[in-house]
Amino acid sequence: MKTIQLRIAGVVRESIVDGPGLRHTIFCQGCEHACPGCHNPETWDLHGGEVVDGETLLKRIPLNPLISGITFSGGEPFLQAPALAEFAAYFKKYDLNIWVYTGYQWDQLLNHIDRPGYRELLSYTDVLVDGPFIQSLRTTTHPFRGSSNQRLIKVAQSLESGAVVEWLP
Repeated sequence: MKTIQLRIAGVVRESIVDGPGLRHTIFCQGCEHACPGCHNPETWDLHGGEVVDGETLLKRIPLNPLISGITFSGGEPFLQAPALAEFAAYFKKYDLNIWVYTGYQWDQLLNHIDRPGYRELLSYTDVLVDGPFIQSLRTTTHPFRGSSNQRLIKVAQSLESGAVVEWLP
C-alpha cells in the first residue's frame, strides 16, 4: 500500500450518515461537477487537500469489529479510481461493504468503464450513490443522499441484470 498515492480532503471515523451501520468515510479531494449547494465545496480543488500514501491512510482508519463498511465520498472518487480500487480490495478482505458517492450517473460510468480503475472500483463497490447533487431536489427524508434524484444502486446486481437495481434501506 505504500506506493499508492491518494489526494484526500479528510477522513471521518465512525460515520453513521454515509451508508448503513458504523463506517469509515474517506473524502476524496478534487471534483469537476461543482454542484451548486454542495456541502463539500472545499473538496473541489484538484490540487487541494493532502496527498497521502496508502500506509499512512490506513493508519488513520483503524479497523475494529464495530465498523461495517467504508465509504468513498468527495470530491469525486472516480477521479482517483485506480487508487480507490486498491483500497477497496484491501477492505474487502475484512468483509467490509463499500459505498461510493459519485456525481456521475450510472450510465455515464458504464459509458466510460474502460477509463483507468473504473471497472475495478465498481467491481468492489456494493452500493453506488449516483448523480449530482441538485439543490432544488434537496432532501432530508431520503436516507444516505442529498437530493432525491440520487439513487442507491446495488452494483453487482445491476451489472448482472443490465438494469439498475436499487438498494432499499
